[in-house]
Amino acid sequence: MAIAIIETGGKQYKVSEGQKIKIEKIKGEKNANFIFDKVLLVADKDVKIGTPYLENAKVEAKIVKQGRDKKKIVFRYHSKTRYRKKKGHRQPYTEVEITKINLQP
Repeated sequence: MAIAIIETGGKQYKVSEGQKIKIEKIKGEKNANFIFDKVLLVADKDVKIGTPYLENAKVEAKIVKQGRDKKKIVFRYHSKTRYRKKKGHRQPYTEVEITKINLQP
């Protein structure tokens, strides 16, 4: 079973085929295919490491869902000065399912 490390949305994810992950929102409809071309590492029988990215390496995925996370509360407070600010935030995300890891020589 091959694993890969991909970069998307300023973050790195360790993925394998059949895995579902939540990533930063990307454009695309439900059931659309998406290709991650920023592949940092692929490990199957041997390990290939990019500098910084591997050429000819792609990770194919299918968009499962577009959504928004649970609300996170942002509360700012200064003691003894009556300063209080409360704000909520819901981060948009995309859930993808990894379908194939390609490494062409």
